[in-house]
Amino acid sequence: MNEEKETNDPNWESGIHTDFSKDMTYGDYLQLDKILDSQRLLSGHHDEMLFIIIHQATELWMKLILHEIDAAVRSIRSQELEPAFKMLARVSRIQEQLIQSWGVLSTLTPSEYMEFRDRLGHSSGFQSYQNRLIEFHLGHKNPRVLEVFRHQPELYRRLETVLHSPSLYDVSIQALAQRGLPVDESRLQRDWSRDYEAHPSVEEAWLQVYRDVETHWDLYELAEKLVDIEDRQQQWRYNHMKTVERIIGHKTGTGGSSGVGYLKRVLDHRFFPELWSLRTRL
Repeated sequence: MNEEKETNDPNWESGIHTDFSKDMTYGDYLQLDKILDSQRLLSGHHDEMLFIIIHQATELWMKLILHEIDAAVRSIRSQELEPAFKMLARVSRIQEQLIQSWGVLSTLTPSEYMEFRDRLGHSSGFQSYQNRLIEFHLGHKNPRVLEVFRHQPELYRRLETVLHSPSLYDVSIQALAQRGLPVDESRLQRDWSRDYEAHPSVEEAWLQVYRDVETHWDLYELAEKLVDIEDRQQQWRYNHMKTVERIIGHKTGTGGSSGVGYLKRVLDHRFFPELWSLRTRL
């Protein structure tokens, strides 16, 4: 009976299951109702949908970046470098998606953006706490930005915790020392809430890694994964700046930031400075 019933089902041969009355569906698993109902336009302008979705998708990718970096930090601290390589490679691939997204947003013209910009109020990408967490994890620490989130105690505490914790680069430097490479103690125990500053002993340690790759293969691979991440983060920053310049020129940002001026200044910042400076000495 069962075989005959299946044979008479037009979808049986293709393997399609059609009765979902008691099963979890694709939409259920992904909670698509919530995701696809979260684009609430405040204006009647066609292009506001683009603006919202680009930023929502960016925040989802950032959530995954944080998920991967958190795990990579734990792995490196445990001296288990190989699992971290996959996680950091994934971060780089996500960054490529984020870099490309600026090209989509740049299809928004200045005139189109002005049609709904005033509806944004004081909301600004400067208030993206996930972007701040990523920068903290990469070692770019700025305690002043916490003030933006003081009215959100849970977010404030999360940011404060990461601010005062060793960054991805800090734990990588500690891995150098754990392997017996000479790193000054001031780089191993410092005020983690301060922005990382380059140190000659760290450059020398990385130089030893690059000059004897066979002995230090995993540390060398870690270094190159970090360079990939910084390279793409700088591309993302640059594309961000150029997209903002293309759409609003040098106007003040909606949240009161200096807009393009601020975005240009951060391009000069290095997350992992010794991994770039050593290349001149090789």
